[in-house]
Amino acid sequence: MVDGAGPDLPENMTAIGFEAPGGPDVLIAEQVAVPQVGAEDVLIRVAYAGVNRPDCIQRAGHYPPPPGASPILGLEVAGEVVRVGSKVPSEMLGQTVAALTPGGGYAEYCAAPWNHCLPVPEGMDVKSAAALPETLFTVWHNVFERGMLADGERLLVHGGTSGIGTMAIMLAKAFDAEVIVTCGDEAKCEAARKIGADLAINYREKDFVEVIKEQTGGEGVHVVLDMVSGDYVPRNLQCLAEDGRHVTIAVLGGAKADIFMPMVMMRRLTLTGSTLRPRSDAFKAALADEIAATAWPLFTSGELAPVMDKTFPLAEAAAAHARMEAGEHIGKIVLEVSA
Repeated sequence: MVDGAGPDLPENMTAIGFEAPGGPDVLIAEQVAVPQVGAEDVLIRVAYAGVNRPDCIQRAGHYPPPPGASPILGLEVAGEVVRVGSKVPSEMLGQTVAALTPGGGYAEYCAAPWNHCLPVPEGMDVKSAAALPETLFTVWHNVFERGMLADGERLLVHGGTSGIGTMAIMLAKAFDAEVIVTCGDEAKCEAARKIGADLAINYREKDFVEVIKEQTGGEGVHVVLDMVSGDYVPRNLQCLAEDGRHVTIAVLGGAKADIFMPMVMMRRLTLTGSTLRPRSDAFKAALADEIAATAWPLFTSGELAPVMDKTFPLAEAAAAHARMEAGEHIGKIVLEVSA
């Protein structure tokens, strides 16, 4: 049921799909129906869509969308609201928003719950806005809520120049934390330092555990944001200060880890983690409200801006995925849809 709609909309749209899981080359442009909106949804004419690692994992066949979500890739978009559901505030029609989506972002139109949207004010770059929701929601929840990072504490982030890594650096520094990152080469370490990292370690040349012990006088870090897992976990735990918190958000290095539990007990460590996409709409709405009150103003004011890597046309989504999987990017990759 639709409460409001803008100009007449087409029945079909261009979206990126794939017939079978595989490498980036399986992605193709195809014609599909424009999404219907539920009572609490908005329909967004997508200007830009962010590209994220979970998109690549879903394309490869290892991250199926949750029940009821669009099978189309894409977890974040920015654009104009052109249709609203019957329970959506009518003033949202015509607004420019950035949205965390359950899927469907790689398309000309995307439906999303209205309360998962953040307003994009006049003067804010729409492309940058599209590059924010997935990493901003993920970092805010895992670093500040689950990890409870506080002023003056130290944060360790692996993959310091990824979308998540660059967001973690910016947000942690904005809230007066010290940030240590690991990167795979000196050029990326230098990029991380320019973004704000206090210490960037080339993990191919140095043992990050030893460097952190030396740099912190043996105290360690208070929070680890871990996207690697596997054999990094026991090394991460060696980096943690007493009462430290280890937060896992991906398992790119392996799903299992060997942990020396006496260390966890003696140092009173906390091991936690989360995945954002399967969480309830109510949880994401509450998270959006908190971000709107705390972190979003840093971006709408221009104090912070996402680190942008490269923009690809929607039809070149395969090239965007190939770039991400090659590890060449620094910051966010986005698709231009109807800018």
